[in-house]
Amino acid sequence: MILFPLKKSALVIISLLFLSSGALWADDKTDKVDKLFAPWDTTTSPGAALAVIQDGRIVYGRGYGMANLEDGTVMTPDKVLDIGSVSKQFTAACLAFLVRDGKVATSDDIRKYIPELPRYEKTITLDHLLHHTSGLRDYCDLLPLAGFRPEADCPTIEETMDIICRQKKLNFLPGEEYDYSNTGYFLLGVIIERVSGQTLDQFAQEHIFKPLGMSHSFFRTDHAQIIAGRAVAYSPLDKGYRLEMSNWEQAGDGSLQTTVEDLFLWDQAFTSNALGADIMDRIQTEGVLNNGAPMGYAWGLRVGTYKGLKQVYHGGSWAGYRAAFIRFPEQKFSVICLSNLDDLGPSRLADKVADIYLGPLLKEPPKEPTPRPPVVALPAQALEALAGNYLDERSNQWIILASKDGRLVLREAGGDIPFLAESPVRFRTPEGPLDVTLDVIVPDKGNPRRVKLTYGPDEVIEFSQAAPLKSLSPVQLAEFAGDYTSPELLDATYHLVVDKGNLIARFRSVSRSPLKAMAPDKFTLADVNLDFVRNRSGKITGAMMSTGRAAGIVFTKIK
Repeated sequence: MILFPLKKSALVIISLLFLSSGALWADDKTDKVDKLFAPWDTTTSPGAALAVIQDGRIVYGRGYGMANLEDGTVMTPDKVLDIGSVSKQFTAACLAFLVRDGKVATSDDIRKYIPELPRYEKTITLDHLLHHTSGLRDYCDLLPLAGFRPEADCPTIEETMDIICRQKKLNFLPGEEYDYSNTGYFLLGVIIERVSGQTLDQFAQEHIFKPLGMSHSFFRTDHAQIIAGRAVAYSPLDKGYRLEMSNWEQAGDGSLQTTVEDLFLWDQAFTSNALGADIMDRIQTEGVLNNGAPMGYAWGLRVGTYKGLKQVYHGGSWAGYRAAFIRFPEQKFSVICLSNLDDLGPSRLADKVADIYLGPLLKEPPKEPTPRPPVVALPAQALEALAGNYLDERSNQWIILASKDGRLVLREAGGDIPFLAESPVRFRTPEGPLDVTLDVIVPDKGNPRRVKLTYGPDEVIEFSQAAPLKSLSPVQLAEFAGDYTSPELLDATYHLVVDKGNLIARFRSVSRSPLKAMAPDKFTLADVNLDFVRNRSGKITGAMMSTGRAAGIVFTKIK
């Protein structure tokens, strides 16, 4: 057992008293928590640091697994980890100080502070950046498309600003939709620096970290910096692990290095108002869309409910680091879980820890699972009719459905995801960690078939079936070959060639796997899509590239 280090009396109390629920002794609860983390609690696995907070104190703190596999350093709650997007609430809090002091207003046009940004059809405000409603393309998608690899390259801040400022269009009009974008919080960091005259880290140190005593917290903007007590990040292999670190230095949307001990101090600021009630209340204020609909996102924090209890939370993911920080403000209960393994899933585990401690208080306790409808066997003809390529027109993303071994499967780069049929129009994945249902929407006459994919409890995406496409011959593929460049991607040039009967993209950050034809003039490669553009005479003159959070990037064919 890797116990909490005995050095800060305020942080090492492990209570053996009943908590407010009175249902379990603390020892019983901690045993249950340890069982959750048991798969990683070894000397051969990366792991996690955990803090369970109740009524202003850490009632359980532990490290599981190893902080560094190379030198045998165990994980403890004083280890420093990158918390990814959990950083955003700190950037938002920095901005809240500037708002309080009258130096900025959330209604300000962002070009007041970053005039080099393009003028778009509608003004983007600081409020849009805070709530992910700006429509700006995500620089974390743009930089890889321009050739920068997180593990091997180090784009400068100037290059990051350059690529953001080169974007000709938005994904949508500001305020019309919510679409998570790291660009917004990176730009907020830039605005804080330009208005205050300090770096983001200097401002955060002065206004947040030093006043709260968060002595191990800072925004990292130098990838070569030596960080004492840092846990190294990993990803799993078939056998063992590999390092999974990043050389990127952008801050604001991420890059905060901290410990669960320091985050405990931040957690307490929400109840003690050590930084001012106006600051802490402001960053928990939920935003709304142009139509007045709430979006469940505040200032770098998500707000919602969990099993009937109000929850304020955020997750983080960068390189091999994963983080979860969940708060139940009405119960004065929080869970902080920081991990150095990219498939550990701290958000899911943090919720399970909350189940253990808050079980009797949950207004929606776990129910007995309702029996699933029986699986039916469908004739091959029915499955073949559903097979094909399907497009989500909003995001310009494709999925492929196929019939295989008497089942409908969803084809992905990592392998086929099988579905079980409950009826001719409803399918589900087998029981397991992946919970996806597929509903077939019977088309009106003359319209394409549509399917609705539901991921988990509430994420729904609709796709329309494309017309069947015959295989393209090498001669037909040769029409698409050539060099394509994009000013929006720092003049990156992609070389498309026909090799062994396949269309291949040659570019330093793109897979050499063949592009797959999805519909006339439309191809896909993993999660990147290319829609080729023709002139009036039918000659290919360019292409539009789209990926998850960056749609419609323009390429011109130059050769």
